[in-house]
Amino acid sequence: MNNEHKDAVQDTVSEEIVEETLENTPGPGEGEVTPEQEIPVTESSDEAGSAELEKLQAEVLEHQQRALRVQADFDNFRRRTQKEKEELGKYASSKLITELLPVIDNFERALQASGDNPEFESFSKGVNMIFRQLESVLASEGLTAMNSIGEPFNPEYHQAIMQVESDEFEEGIVVEEVQKGYMLKDKVLRPAMVKVSM
Repeated sequence: MNNEHKDAVQDTVSEEIVEETLENTPGPGEGEVTPEQEIPVTESSDEAGSAELEKLQAEVLEHQQRALRVQADFDNFRRRTQKEKEELGKYASSKLITELLPVIDNFERALQASGDNPEFESFSKGVNMIFRQLESVLASEGLTAMNSIGEPFNPEYHQAIMQVESDEFEEGIVVEEVQKGYMLKDKVLRPAMVKVSM
């Protein structure tokens, strides 16, 4: 009897568990998520998506433009540094040549002074050869003497030290060169010291 009672209690408990499980388990269609419920398709979500897309496209465009500006800045920087490098190379010898200009002036003075005296003729020829050689080396570096006499006075190329009356030249014309001026390529290395007609 004891066994029968146990079996009856077990059957009752088993039936109660099954009923409880059935009550708590959703039936067909209950609690299941359909595809429509997973992603609700509405006009507001389409608008939000297109707004987000437009925003992202605008950001991409902005980043592309920024990248183009950076590239352009870099290209300009590279060109500028290349130009500066060329300028530096072009005028690298200007300091040395500027320091040699008084030597050229002294050679010219020595040749003028010795040219008048026949005793120094052979010496003068030797000095003249050395001077021409120095001039040739400096010319290969781009040094050229300015021709100022008869030219209109230009403060970029001339330094006026005196005004003189002249019948030969009109007013504002260089009549005499006291010290030669020199150009190094396209740059004035030393302006000519001149006398100008008035």
